[in-house]
Amino acid sequence: MRISKSIGQFVSHLTAIIVGVALTFSGMSHLSAQTLVNDGIVAQIPTTITEDSFVARAVEKTGNSVVRIDTEKTVTRSFDPFFDDPFFRQFFGDQFRNAVPRERVVTGLGSGFIIDNNGVILTNAHVVSGADRVTVTLKDGRSFQGEVKGADEVTDLAVVKINPQGQSLPVASLGNSDQVKVGDWAIAVGNPVGLDNTVTLGIISTLNRPSSEVGILDKRIDFLQTDAAINPGNSGGPLLNAQGEVIGINTAIRADAMGIGFAIPINKAKQLQGTLVAGKEVPHPYVGIQMVNITPELARKNNQDPNTTFLIPEVEGVLVMRVLPNTPAEAGGMRRGDVIIKVDNQPIKDANQLQKIVENTSINQSLRFTVIRNQQQLQLSLKTAQMRTQQ
Repeated sequence: MRISKSIGQFVSHLTAIIVGVALTFSGMSHLSAQTLVNDGIVAQIPTTITEDSFVARAVEKTGNSVVRIDTEKTVTRSFDPFFDDPFFRQFFGDQFRNAVPRERVVTGLGSGFIIDNNGVILTNAHVVSGADRVTVTLKDGRSFQGEVKGADEVTDLAVVKINPQGQSLPVASLGNSDQVKVGDWAIAVGNPVGLDNTVTLGIISTLNRPSSEVGILDKRIDFLQTDAAINPGNSGGPLLNAQGEVIGINTAIRADAMGIGFAIPINKAKQLQGTLVAGKEVPHPYVGIQMVNITPELARKNNQDPNTTFLIPEVEGVLVMRVLPNTPAEAGGMRRGDVIIKVDNQPIKDANQLQKIVENTSINQSLRFTVIRNQQQLQLSLKTAQMRTQQ
């Protein structure tokens, strides 16, 4: 009897415990989300999942304004001097000489996007450079002949104009690239390797990446860097933010840039758009030197090398590696090995700072350079000139 009574009491206690636990969890399920947050139990709000994504909405907003740009350029070939050799012509005449075509047509492909109802299109300068014929094709299949109104090789920007002849055109929504932050979404739209209307997704990796750091020494632009795939044919297409606004112009400029893409900030294009539409030259002041940063430590290391070709002043500044011919630097007496420490009494710390100072001047404006040469401090007056891409 005692054993049966003990078992009965145990079962009763166990049942009470189970019921109590069930009631406890049942009560917790009715607690409000606010109570859980206040008690520090829950720190996340459930995310509503929809059928479409922000990428789809962004592309739907701007994708129709993205165009394919096909170019044709006629290239004249010179004859091989071998065909004009008297001995060769004695035996074969002109049959081989006449068989070689003197001209051939080179085709190119890129992207662009429409920015107003009048048919103004932004793209890269290298997409339309030297083109004799430009054909613009919209996503809906409509095709127009394009006219290159203006191009600037230094910033790799160009404006193409089509005549819509009263037809309605889809227009891209332009954003503000100054508000872009590292980690923001980046959506690249274009026609990579001829595959029309291709979309890739990434993030903004870096802001204000100087073209000199990218290895593009003949350009002057601070790029937006992204890991969104940008390939040949994407050049000139838009880089969008999560809202579908254009924040940059894609440019495929480095074949070895795997997983690294670059775009020209849209605010730069806004700044130059009026000049390019008018067909005017974009001013780019320069002095004509190739330079690298120098510090006392780097100079000292160079000077201690018994095989060094020249001694460098052990100061902080910019070392002149080369003075380009027929430039303001040559005319002003700048020499290889000079270390620039000031411009108009402003201390110079690195090459990018010096380049921006020169860029912010006007053409034919005089600048006073303070340099150290052979342990002596000199003052040189240089007058800026218009930069030419062929130099």
